[in-house]
Amino acid sequence: MPNQSDLLMLRDKLRSFAADRDWDQFHSPKNLSMALMVEVAELMEHFQWLTEAQSLDLAAKSKDAVSEELADILLYLVRLSDKLDVDLPNAALRKLKKNAAKYPAEQVRGSAKKYTEY
Repeated sequence: MPNQSDLLMLRDKLRSFAADRDWDQFHSPKNLSMALMVEVAELMEHFQWLTEAQSLDLAAKSKDAVSEELADILLYLVRLSDKLDVDLPNAALRKLKKNAAKYPAEQVRGSAKKYTEY
């Protein structure tokens, strides 16, 4: 996971990239969230018909394509968080702490059930 300085560097590069192209006008949270979902769907296409085992052992060409989709997702996520003034690393750490409380390891180990099912 990128650290705070990595995300700030990406944020700044994305700001500059958008400004150089006069794209900031299009980067509303609504548009960015939809673009993010499109990229997630493109990622899912690479796994759509694979078995579990195949999805864990991608060919180099497929792995490169998946890597690019993951990068697109990260870039849109960083741009969206910038537009909404969300500190992603802190938000992620808060969410992880919340999830740890909802899913105590001793209760959920080895289970995929939702916390409401315990």
